Formats: sequence, structure tokens, C-alpha cells
Amino acid sequence: MATERVLHMKGGEGETSYIKNSLLQRKVGSIVKPILEDNVKLLMSNITSESCWKVADLGCSSGTNSLLFVSNMLSLMDSASLSLNQSTPPVLQIYMNDLFGNDFNIIFKLIPDFLEGIHEEKNENHGRCFIHATPGNFYGRLFPDDYIHFFHSSYSLHWLSQAPTSTNIVEPLNKGNVYITSDNPPSVYEAYLKQFEKDFKLFLKSRSEELRSGGIMLLTFIGREKSQDMTTPWGLIGTVLNDMVQEVSHEI
Repeated sequence: MATERVLHMKGGEGETSYIKNSLLQRKVGSIVKPILEDNVKLLMSNITSESCWKVADLGCSSGTNSLLFVSNMLSLMDSASLSLNQSTPPVLQIYMNDLFGNDFNIIFKLIPDFLEGIHEEKNENHGRCFIHATPGNFYGRLFPDDYIHFFHSSYSLHWLSQAPTSTNIVEPLNKGNVYITSDNPPSVYEAYLKQFEKDFKLFLKSRSEELRSGGIMLLTFIGREKSQDMTTPWGLIGTVLNDMVQEVSHEI
């Protein structure tokens, strides 16, 4: 079965779910909000005759973080509309995208209270919002040509479409590790870099065909310099996981 059909963040609302373990991603959303505000203003200056704005959140996952972005977009577009002296509040059509196994039901369950809260806060002085689920792999096409006004993705693009492969290595690439560390040979780093470049080019090509003229894309994802020391907590976590597997193997 293809990875895109089985890979997803932990659903539900339990202690190990994504919704209970995504504070870092939420903080990043707050940090990036001023940049989001600037780009919303630019978008509404670029396109002045639109009545319904189509916005896509790629890699939305599930839970309250997904709707935090929607809340920010509603607020910022309402404010931009007022500053541009537009006669009617903007209408938003939001597309929530993630892989097929994502727990979209959590988002749907939160929507009624979310919209009610927006309605009470704004006292009806806000544009309408329609929220849709768009399951699929963003390393490929998701929407028709010239369709989306604003693409957003936060902490998703560091996920590769697949593990990199090498025809020159008999052993599995990066065997025994869950991360690239200072102990890895250069070939491992290069393989992961090439896979990222391949994926990101496909991502940009797909979005370029789907984005409206004058539209905007805001992407936030983690990275590091090649020269940066590769000793990270992930190396320690990998060692612990390997030890746990060895213990279980011995018991069996």
C-alpha cells in the first residue's frame, strides 16, 4: 500500500494524539502571523474584484491548530477589507488538505463551536466562511488550474514523499537510524537532499498551475545548513528506540 494512504498524524483526542502534542506547531503559527497579515494585505491589493476567496491549507493535520489558521485568515481578511474600503466583507472558501488517513472528523466536530465563537466575537460583522476537506498528496495536483488565491502550509514540507533510495548501496539507506546524524556518511545526506529537491520541485510545479494570477503562497517549514552540526536530540532518540527493539527481540 502506498505510503500516502497509511501515513498520518495520530488521530483522536487521547493523550498521544496530535491534538494533544502540537504546541510547537501552534507557537510557530503565532510567530508567523505578522507575515501572514502582510501577505493577506498584498493579496487583496493584487486582486481587487474578487467576491469569494479560495484558500488552501496544505498539511493541515487535525485539531485546533487547523482552525487557528482559519480564524487568523478570517480576521486578517476582514481587517484588510475594511482598510481597502470594500463595501462587503470577504467570503472565504477554505480547503483543508492532508493525506487520506488524516483524522478530518476531529476538524468537523470542532467547526460548529468555532463558527459560533466567530459569530459572537464579530457580532455578524464578518465575511462568511465555508470549510471543505481535500484529502490527497500535495506532492502532486490537488485543484483545477488557476483556482486557489492563497496557499498556506506550516510545518509539513519537511516530510518527504518517500524514503530516498540508492542503487549503489546494498544495505538499506541509513539503516539503524531515525535521523541524519554526524556519524552518517555523506551519501546519506546527499540522498535525502536529492529526494527533498525532487519533491519540492514537484510541489512548486503543482501549485504554480493551481494558483490564480496575483495569488500568494506562504510556506513555513524547518531546515538547517549543511555545515550545521548534525548532533541533535533525534540521534539520542534513535539510540533509545534501537535499544528498546533489541530488548524486545531478546525477549522473543
